Amino acid sequence: MPPKKKRENGGAATPSSMKELKDTLWKAADKLRGSMDASQYKDVILGLVFLKYVSDAFDERRDQIRAELVEDGWSEEQIAGTIDDRDEYVGASVFWVPEEARWAFLAKNAKGVQASDLGPGVTIGELLDQAMRELMAANPTLAGTLPMIYNRDSVDQRRLGELIDLLGDTRFTGDGARKARDLLGEVYEYFLEKFARAEGKRGGEFYTPASVVRVLVEMLEPYEGRVYDPCCGSGGMFVQTEKFIERHGGNPTEVSVYGQELNQRTWQMAKMNLAIHGITANLGAKWEDTFARDMHPDMLADYVLANPPFNIKDWSRKEDDKRWKFGVPPARNANYAWMQHIISKLAARGSAGVVMANGSMSSNSGGEGHIRAQLVEADLVSAMVALPTQLFRSTGIPVCVWFFAKDKAKGPKGSVDRQGQVLFIDARNLGYMVDRAERALSDDDIAKIAGTFHAWRGRESAGGAVYEDEPGFCYSATLAEIKESDYALTPGRYVGAPPIEDDGEPIEEKLARLTKELYAQFDESARLAEVVREQLGRVL
Repeated sequence: MPPKKKRENGGAATPSSMKELKDTLWKAADKLRGSMDASQYKDVILGLVFLKYVSDAFDERRDQIRAELVEDGWSEEQIAGTIDDRDEYVGASVFWVPEEARWAFLAKNAKGVQASDLGPGVTIGELLDQAMRELMAANPTLAGTLPMIYNRDSVDQRRLGELIDLLGDTRFTGDGARKARDLLGEVYEYFLEKFARAEGKRGGEFYTPASVVRVLVEMLEPYEGRVYDPCCGSGGMFVQTEKFIERHGGNPTEVSVYGQELNQRTWQMAKMNLAIHGITANLGAKWEDTFARDMHPDMLADYVLANPPFNIKDWSRKEDDKRWKFGVPPARNANYAWMQHIISKLAARGSAGVVMANGSMSSNSGGEGHIRAQLVEADLVSAMVALPTQLFRSTGIPVCVWFFAKDKAKGPKGSVDRQGQVLFIDARNLGYMVDRAERALSDDDIAKIAGTFHAWRGRESAGGAVYEDEPGFCYSATLAEIKESDYALTPGRYVGAPPIEDDGEPIEEKLARLTKELYAQFDESARLAEVVREQLGRVL
């Protein structure tokens, strides 16, 4: 395991300047809405951010090639013959960007509705559609990924041009293209979150709140190996995995990323999101239903992180599917199908974290209770975490996280053998309100949840902390105790109630005082009722 050290930021934007940049870009982008629905509007904006990224990366590589050739004493004529060699870009994992798809060309022609340099009637929307087309033609891995919707009547061409100008200002003087690309990655994530909020329930299809993703990542600690998400949305699990590795001084290239996504637009967003963050991922040749066709049939993962859609009633179910090792999932709910698919993808010492609706912890309908019992008896469940409400703006359904481990006896250096035990964490009282409709987990909340799990597991990342049950928060239960509870896995059943603080007031005196206060409130209520009746009598 790599040493835990904080990576220097290298001149990143200050929180205030980053917030200003995001807010400015969002306000500018928001002007484009017009007659577009939220999903089309989202595609327009995210496509632009991606185009800016690939152009910046291309320019950065171009400058690097030139500098190297100049240092080697090459003439301008020799440089000209080499600087446009596609292999010099592709070999450095940089997309080849045709001249008319480069940001400098587009920015030059972004003023006003017409691109006057190119002849009458040519709009910036036409140029953007053509840029997307040429970019996909030049880079087969982008085929079918980029939106070509910029020249539609619903897109305000003048405002589109203004947004291109504004995006062109994301480079901060003296910090170089690398910083600009990092900023664009943050902007892309910010936009994903904003669009998810704007789209409500549909937003949950492509975006999992960052604090929820971090719970999975911080608990599993995916430093190296194969990381898989069978319903990857816009790729948030993979982005947070890379950030975790970098925060702890690891090497992101030691992780191989595999994903799958059913929705075409979401799959396209994921491809763009991961490219912006410099993450090489195998998301399959196209979007596809995980149950109908596993795009990675022979891949076994070291880590699986997933937030499957909850309680799907219409899914591709085959009773003889070899994945249903612990029981055939019910036809009208795919929750246990997701869990069994994920378990089937784990390597010999693999582990997984899966966000699920709370009902999955205790439901007995359609044979789910039997499947849950089989999972427990197979000693695959390592931990259960109940999360606070309102973490998902898109749904009011309370959620939990299931953690699975193929081998609880083995693990990182110093791990404790936890065979025959399950850790229960009740985190429902953690978190803070972002606004009236949404809650989030703080860094301290996430550290408390993950630290408890690491101490229980005996990992080095626990910093020597020794696990102890904490009434009201965590409890390590045996399989026998779980069986006695009819295999219900709700943490509240096991952790008990938090201890009541003794305020020093004798119980008899407290009861007398509270009773007196209650009677006083009754009297005040009666008095106010008489006042209301009197006032109503005057009106009537």
